[in-house]
Amino acid sequence: MADSLRRLVNTSSLSVMQDKLECWYKDYHVISCDQNLNRCCELVELTSKIQGQLFTILNLTAREGGHYAGVDVLKSRLLPWLGTCFSMATSSVTNDTSLNLIQESVEKERKIRELSASHENDMQKMETQLCSTRLQLESIKQELADTHLQLDDTKNMSATTLLATEDEILQLKAELRAACDQVETYKRKLNILDDYERQGRLLRDEVSFLTAEKSMLQERLVRSRSPSPLPRRRHHSSPLRSESPTRAQLTNSSRHARLVSRFSDLYAVERLEAQSLLRQYIDDPEMVQIIIFIATVEAFQAAKLAYRQFKLRVRKTLSPSHLGPEILEDSVVDYIVRNLDLYDVQASINDVINAMNVNPRISFPPEVDFVLISSFIRETCRVAFAMQTLDPPLDLAFTSDRELYSDNKYRRSYDSEFTAPLVVYHVWPALVEGDCVIVKGEAVTRRGALWRSRSRSYSPVRSHSGSPTRTLAFSHSRSPSPGRLSASRL
Repeated sequence: MADSLRRLVNTSSLSVMQDKLECWYKDYHVISCDQNLNRCCELVELTSKIQGQLFTILNLTAREGGHYAGVDVLKSRLLPWLGTCFSMATSSVTNDTSLNLIQESVEKERKIRELSASHENDMQKMETQLCSTRLQLESIKQELADTHLQLDDTKNMSATTLLATEDEILQLKAELRAACDQVETYKRKLNILDDYERQGRLLRDEVSFLTAEKSMLQERLVRSRSPSPLPRRRHHSSPLRSESPTRAQLTNSSRHARLVSRFSDLYAVERLEAQSLLRQYIDDPEMVQIIIFIATVEAFQAAKLAYRQFKLRVRKTLSPSHLGPEILEDSVVDYIVRNLDLYDVQASINDVINAMNVNPRISFPPEVDFVLISSFIRETCRVAFAMQTLDPPLDLAFTSDRELYSDNKYRRSYDSEFTAPLVVYHVWPALVEGDCVIVKGEAVTRRGALWRSRSRSYSPVRSHSGSPTRTLAFSHSRSPSPGRLSASRL
């Protein structure tokens, strides 16, 4: 009995129950109904446990007193019955276990209170942070509104600036157009000035030439007045004409070398450029080479015809006023050499294109035109026209389809059959001076050339209205030819 009483004292069950009652009283209006009932049940259980322990001690005490130390009713009925009732409630749990459970419950309650206090502190901190975040959000919203206002002001200012900038751009464009017009005017004046300078140089050359001719005539007149016999004077009249060579005769060798070199450049540079341009529209490389060869031949024919017509006009203009020591033919050639820029090369280009349009050997796509290679035709015509002023003139060697290959006139192309005797088609014509070959041409030789010539199908004559490029090229009105010579210019 003394041990049971000592354990009851050590557990401090009544003080624990008092603490629970005080805590419940404080939290009664805060916690829920279920929580209040749970705490009340805990207190009832704790009270029953304490009462059970007390009645157990009472029972032990009564037993220790014997049958005569207490009341018979307490010994026989009340105490045994009460002890039995309380012991049934704790039959499965010993007194030590019950006390341990009470201690654990007290510890859990204490921890729960601590956690609740920490939770409340955390909630207060979070509420404080939330308030500060709301304040920051309000400040950010205010800044955003201010930024929107600034952006609207900037947009308005930018729109105003853009309008002003557009006005400045329009004004600058107008000034640029005016400056371009002024530049074009200056260019025209510069071209006119260049023409005047060129005419002045020509006039100075003519004046110097006429001065030399005048001095020669004066010398001839002095000799004619001298007492020398007439046969001797006639004998010196022919050498006198040979002692005054014209400009064309003086520059014949240098022009010959320059034109031969220019003909080689046509083959090495302009021909390849025209070939690469045609390959964009024609898939057959042989047809491209044939077109360029025919364009070269036709350009020489057109240039020779233009040279003969130009020479006739110059002779007709110079013949009434010719008084020089040289013959009229030399004066005509000398004038042409001095004025090669008067050659109407555009007329020759049109003649070459017209001749190529009706050539049955050419198969050309209808959506494009020979105007594509007009720059190549132009340079070829100029070279061919200048070659006619040489003495003797340079010309292209005669060519025919499926002719016998000649090492003196041609060299074989890289894709030729070197044992074939006949030429399938020509790549570049040979340049000759009389009967002498100056520059070799290029030809393609293959076996079966005769059979290919019979089996090849020629394209029909090309129409002048099937191509938009051709329509554009021939719709331009031809300006007056610079080769039309006037008597005042000559």
